[in-house]
Formats: sequence, structure tokens, C-alpha cells
Amino acid sequence: MTTDPYSAFERLRFERPAPGVLRIVLDAPNLNAVDGRMHGELADVWPVIDRDDETRAVVVQGAGKAFSAGGTFDSIEDMTADYAVRARVMREAREMVYGVINCSKPVVSAIHGPAVGAGLVIGMLADISIVGRKAKIVDGHTRLGVAAGDHAAICWPLLCGMAKAKYYLLTCEVLTGEEAERIGLVSKCVDDDQVHAEALRVATALAAGSASAISWTKRSLNHWYRTASPAFEASLGLEFFGFGGHDVAEGVASHREKRAPDFTAVAAKNPLAL
Repeated sequence: MTTDPYSAFERLRFERPAPGVLRIVLDAPNLNAVDGRMHGELADVWPVIDRDDETRAVVVQGAGKAFSAGGTFDSIEDMTADYAVRARVMREAREMVYGVINCSKPVVSAIHGPAVGAGLVIGMLADISIVGRKAKIVDGHTRLGVAAGDHAAICWPLLCGMAKAKYYLLTCEVLTGEEAERIGLVSKCVDDDQVHAEALRVATALAAGSASAISWTKRSLNHWYRTASPAFEASLGLEFFGFGGHDVAEGVASHREKRAPDFTAVAAKNPLAL
């Protein structure tokens, strides 16, 4: 009797659209926003995939009109209020990044609509990223009032260069899919209605290829990311240090109230000590 290794995952939907291809669908309310449970599952799923002999390539996509709108406000407020929650989510964030990097199977992301925050981690760290022309990519950490942690420091400078990485990570300006491709942040840009089909085409081709050659090539190339681990670990620590500060309360409030944040009002409470 065999047991479905993915049955314990409640927030992720799994499909087998082609031989050897596992499709992970982010399917949640509010444009696939990542709550606490989904965040943990996005960290835990990669070792399961690694041990899955049926899977030779992975596609990750969002349901409906978005890839993912990022973390829910409730999950963010839980982190700000509880040190234990903050520590757990930081560990999950680290395991999510290393999980994608170390997974022996090639990962293809299919990005359409908004792609923000925790969902963006998988989108950008995927071995091949397929993005729609009108997709809206934004790393919103500094807009929220915390350092750009998660995946940003480990891959954005390598993907699009330091100048562009700093520009978009510091300003939180939105990147369209076309602009993301132009600066090298993603692998390929296609018409929005072709994103999922193209991602599946690429994953199917990878699944039909030499598993060892593809896996070992991925492992070799990802040593570039591993050499950036100290920068990543530092950014992650500073991000979660920030979740215990004053700015994040204003960041969350401004999002809920749909207005620009006013961080100057709390600046006196946040002396720069670094």
C-alpha cells in the first residue's frame, strides 16, 4: 500500500500534468496570499519532492489572477507580536530558500499577475522562470518597514546586477514581466495567456532529459548562490530583527488603509545602530 507523500499539505495543490512533472499550485484567498500554514508548507515540500521518484521536474504557479500576493497581514502581525512565531518563520524562510536551491529536481516557475513577498521567493529562485508581460513583480519589504530578506540578497545581484537590485529592492517599485526579462531577473517573458503552457512545455522537456546531467548542472551552478549564503543569512537576520521594531506597524497599517506609509513619524523610535 502506497501513501501519497503530499497528502499532509493543506495549502498547496498538486497535479500531474505530464509524465514526470509535478505541478504545485498556490491556491488561497486574496490572490494566493501566504498565511502561516502555507509558509511552512513552502519550506517543507522540497525534501519531499527530492525523495519523490515519480517527479523529474517541478512547475510552480498560482491559481486565478495572481502568482502570489505575499504574506497575509494576520501572519505579519503574529510575527511582530510573538518572538517564538518570528523565530519559527525565520527558520522556515531559510529552509524555503535552501530547499529550492538544494532540490535535485529542476524547478520552473510560471509567474502571472502580482508576485510579491514569500511567493516571490519560489518565483525568483526557480531554475527557470517564465513570466507574463504584464506580471507585477515587487519585493515589498522596505515598503513594509523591514529589510529585504527572504531570497533577495542571495540571487537578485547575480540575476540582474547590483545597480538594478539596489534600485528595485530599496524603492519597491513594481517590475513588469517585460522589464524583468530585460534586466535579466527572469528567464523568459511571454504573453500572459501563454505563461502556464510555456512553463509546462519547459518542465516536460526537462523531465524527458537526462536526470543526472540536469541535476548535476543545477547543483554546480547553484554554488554561486551558496557562496552568497553569508549575505543571505545576514539579510534574513536583519529582516526578522525589523519585525520586532516600530516601522513594521506603520507599514502594515498603511497597507490595510491603502495609503503611503509615513515612517518619519516613528523615526525617533528607530535609531540606526548598525
